[in-house]
Amino acid sequence: MEQMKDSPGLLELLPHPGFLVQENIIVRVNAPAAAMQISVGTPIGELLDACREDYEGFSGGCLYLTLSLSGVPMGACTIRTEAGDVFLLDDARENSVLESLELASRQLRLPLSNVMVSAQSLFAQLPESPEIRETAARLNRGLYQLLRLVGNMSDADSSLSRQETISVGGTFDEIFEKAGVLCQQAGFCLDYSGLKEDLFAMADRQQLERAVYNLLSNAMKFAPQGSTITARLTRRHRRLYLQIQDSGESPRPADLFHRYLRQSTLEDSRFGIGLGMVLIRSCATSHGGTVLIDTPETGGTRVTLTMTLRQNPDTALRSPSLRVEYTGGRDSALIELSQQLPWELYLP
Repeated sequence: MEQMKDSPGLLELLPHPGFLVQENIIVRVNAPAAAMQISVGTPIGELLDACREDYEGFSGGCLYLTLSLSGVPMGACTIRTEAGDVFLLDDARENSVLESLELASRQLRLPLSNVMVSAQSLFAQLPESPEIRETAARLNRGLYQLLRLVGNMSDADSSLSRQETISVGGTFDEIFEKAGVLCQQAGFCLDYSGLKEDLFAMADRQQLERAVYNLLSNAMKFAPQGSTITARLTRRHRRLYLQIQDSGESPRPADLFHRYLRQSTLEDSRFGIGLGMVLIRSCATSHGGTVLIDTPETGGTRVTLTMTLRQNPDTALRSPSLRVEYTGGRDSALIELSQQLPWELYLP
């Protein structure tokens, strides 16, 4: 991807649809994109809908947004290079892979639930030994981590969104209040600033909650222990902006949004499978928003999740099937942050 700034012709070597935009006009299209009726000379504004404002404010980094291609929504990863803005559309394999993961999660959910119930029964019978209690807590945290992974496999598809009218400010305040306590116990300071006045809008509370916790989990993975993670929630007209920034290493943006499609290689284990980022971008898509990953001048990584404020229930996205409550009544924050939290928080 970095080489595209020197040779836009490399776009032709990509197996999935892509095109190059200069001065808001599509100037180069590869064969897969041409097969989707994307043409040179098309103003990019014709393909943007709710994401127009975010794209107009795009100044660098990696922006995930949704295009409208003949009325059909299509996700795209956008990177600004010296040659122009490179748009890489979602891989054709995406839907089938996500469907396979969702089917696999169904098969895993019941045995994992049985193991967790049995483990709780076993924990209740353990002697009061510090060594045994630590082992039990580490085992319990491992089960929570598996539950999180199964939940990510199940909920990565944005079509599963179920929206209702919620208190937007109240919902985010509650999420960050709980997260702040847990971040502190993990050795981080969470500095959160919310809306000055509350408002009500259509949203999927569970999806927003999981997206926020995944963003915080990612920040805690790469930020140095003892550092501050900042979170700012602001509103601009009908647009909501959640910005989370840490002082960790800068990511490789082009690799982040579709990591679960990559070939298996030896790499930094902190990156994981990549389903957390899929869930984050799915949350943005179902709420008419985008995800921007960039590096501020002060360093570190900054992720901005946006959403459109909808008051009309007719605009809500709904799933034809009933969503399964993946937590089983357990604390969702302990599940979502289980990769980063200390084992002491999982004592039975």
